Amino acid sequence: MTAEEEIWDRGLQSERTRMAWVRTAVALATGGLGAAGLAVRHGLPVLATVAFAMSALCGGVLLIRTGLRYRRVQAALHGGRPLDAGLDALFAWLGTLGVVAGAFTFVFTIR
Repeated sequence: MTAEEEIWDRGLQSERTRMAWVRTAVALATGGLGAAGLAVRHGLPVLATVAFAMSALCGGVLLIRTGLRYRRVQAALHGGRPLDAGLDALFAWLGTLGVVAGAFTFVFTIR
């Protein structure tokens, strides 16, 4: 068995992972845009709008980077190199943090 065969699984793990990143990015982008629009229409504080818009931006960046990341992952797997998704994980984390901050602002101002 070659080194490539040892690290490479014939299943579709990288494709499923790519689809999971796409779902995350689309959820952040569309959810952030929708929530930011609602925040503006209902006169919520600017912090909520900015937080939701940041989530949408992070989702958009992740969506753009998904295709690039997929090609890098394939090259790394076939070349036996380590994978690095640090920047993408940071964008996902920041987008999620934006949703949480916007939701907290919404909940505490709605009372």
